[in-house]
Amino acid sequence: MMPIQTAQRTFFSRRWWISTVVVLLTMLGGLAATASEAPEPPKQIGRFVHITLPITGQTFERTRRIIRRAMEKAKDDARLVLIFQFDVPSDQQNFGRGSEFGAAHDLANFLSSEELNAVRTVAYLPKSIQGHAVLVALACQEIIMAKDATIGAAGIDQTNITPTLRSAYAEIAGRRRTVPTTLALGMLDPAIEVLQVETEVGQEFVTSEELGKLKKQHATKEPVVVKRADELGEFSGAEARRFSFAGYLAADRRDVAKALELPPSAVEDDPSLEGGWRAVRVDLKGPLHSDSINQTQRMIEEQIRDDDANFICLWIESPGGSVIDAVRLANFLAFDLDPSKVRTVAYVPNEARSDAAIVALACDQVVVHPQAVFGGSGAYEPSAKEVEDVCQVIRKKLAPRKGRSWSLMEALVDPNLNVFRATRLGDVEYFCDAELAEQAEPDQWKKGPLITTPGVPLKLRGAKAKEVRLANHVVENFTQFKQYYGLQNDPTLVEPGWADTLIDALASPGVAALLLLIGGAALYIELHAPGTGVGGFVAMVCFLLFFWSRYLGHTAGWLEVSLFVAGVSCLLLEVFVLPGFGIFGLGGGMLVLASLVLASQTFVFPHNEYQFGQLQSSLLTIAAACIGLIVVAVFLRRRLPRSSLFGRMMLEPPTGEEAETIRRREALVDFHDLVGARGTTTTQLTPSGKAQFGDMLVDVIADGEVIDRGVKIKVVEVHGNRVLVREIKRD
Repeated sequence: MMPIQTAQRTFFSRRWWISTVVVLLTMLGGLAATASEAPEPPKQIGRFVHITLPITGQTFERTRRIIRRAMEKAKDDARLVLIFQFDVPSDQQNFGRGSEFGAAHDLANFLSSEELNAVRTVAYLPKSIQGHAVLVALACQEIIMAKDATIGAAGIDQTNITPTLRSAYAEIAGRRRTVPTTLALGMLDPAIEVLQVETEVGQEFVTSEELGKLKKQHATKEPVVVKRADELGEFSGAEARRFSFAGYLAADRRDVAKALELPPSAVEDDPSLEGGWRAVRVDLKGPLHSDSINQTQRMIEEQIRDDDANFICLWIESPGGSVIDAVRLANFLAFDLDPSKVRTVAYVPNEARSDAAIVALACDQVVVHPQAVFGGSGAYEPSAKEVEDVCQVIRKKLAPRKGRSWSLMEALVDPNLNVFRATRLGDVEYFCDAELAEQAEPDQWKKGPLITTPGVPLKLRGAKAKEVRLANHVVENFTQFKQYYGLQNDPTLVEPGWADTLIDALASPGVAALLLLIGGAALYIELHAPGTGVGGFVAMVCFLLFFWSRYLGHTAGWLEVSLFVAGVSCLLLEVFVLPGFGIFGLGGGMLVLASLVLASQTFVFPHNEYQFGQLQSSLLTIAAACIGLIVVAVFLRRRLPRSSLFGRMMLEPPTGEEAETIRRREALVDFHDLVGARGTTTTQLTPSGKAQFGDMLVDVIADGEVIDRGVKIKVVEVHGNRVLVREIKRD
């Protein structure tokens, strides 16, 4: 019997284990199915809303309108997060005091109403606030503060704290429970003393009168005075965090986005919530200089002031140029425009090099083509002092204002800054050593590879700029740009005056080469048909247009004009006054070429890749004009004397009856002894002129072609006093 019992026990033991495994597998399968069927947490869409202090009735109406429009535009499958930034005007020193209690109470009631139960509301305090604006912050579900900002002194504008005021603050604080009611009343009423008491169930805030009742209900530790009587309660960000009514401390918007687990774009302003986009486009093209920056700033200001535009598309196609002026425009875009009223977007389809990239980053958003060049060397090589100055502005002003890494922004213009990729618990940032040391926990960051090349400013393609978060979006064309921002039509193009359009056209390489070609050909005609003035006038107009467009385009100055005038003067001296070994002719030609090259670029000697490319382009333009001029000169040399237009200016040798008459008239003079003689022209033969044969100065006629002054000639025929000569060709 023992073996049978043992077998039975073994059988039942195996069956128990099998049953247990089956049950566990079934349970795990059910849990997995439940987990797979469980809905994912809803996505969050962030919207930034500015509340400019002090709060008035207009503030309430505007904020309510923006909130409702944001709720209408929000997707059904996403939770809307409204971040209310309390802004104290820069010219106000009293922390936003002066808010109307009625307007603040109406807004607080709306923020804490059932209509907004599905919305996540967050009060963001980058600076200290006082007065009844505090009541609106109490109505939000969460509070985020800067570390040094303070909240409190809510009753500072009141001479008497009435029961109505106490009731309103107690009701709003009790409705949201973001700030303990006792603390909220302590901010309002200076007569209230607030104590912090630790009990076995947690932290409590009570008044002196409530302390006795609390001790009867709970075991308490020695209370700590949080706010004394006869003073208004004010709490810094660090204190608010310690008292648990500030959820996070944030230095800028980027920290706000991280705290709320939102993408960086979620904390950007959306002026279209005021009532749709009113978009305009302003172009910033070519090298940056004082005039172009002034013109761009002026056009933006006029569109905002006169046409109420709230969307500025700054179309940038620039190699940079003037660091000082670029920083001036960047400060205007970042600080002088109210982001709650105007959104600025930089669109870079081709290039925004060097300091032009800084202008782009001063906008609220940057949109680039995947292959656009962003940063790197540009048309101007800034000095070490200029680089240092612009880096200080970026580090202390622009980067904090726009919530960007200052290391990447500085690297676009500073070739000596090393920036690396850093990671921490899944977060990716780009720092230099100095910015890494500024982080709260620098040891937690792991340094990765460098993304910069030592000795060269950071240059990125558009797709890479998006990857490192310098650019917000990448689009293939402007149609995609409009689709992304929901623009039904093209933004209204704010065009400069006709003179600016003409300057751009004349400065194009093709038109510039054509002007040089026509000017050179007209000058050639004038030299071969002196006294008419037509060629000289046309040449003067062409060269004037060339240098005028370059001067207004800030690539030419008095140096280039002086070099050109000196070069032409030397050429004229060589032709008419001082014929010799060609020193003036060669030197004059070199001066003319140098002036044309320098007038086509912003530098004298190239120092970087871009400038070498510009030099090549300038030389190609001038070379094309020179080749064209040579072809035209050969054509004119052969056809000009026979043309109906210039035939009267450049006479052909006489023929027929006219030639016979001249022969008879000149029969009295005999120059037959000059046949075969060699001499030198003392004037240009067009076809007649004078030539020197030993001690004799004789009137001669060129046989067919125009002969320049100072050329060796030979007498081929003599008919009385009519001496025909030909140029002696050199082998």
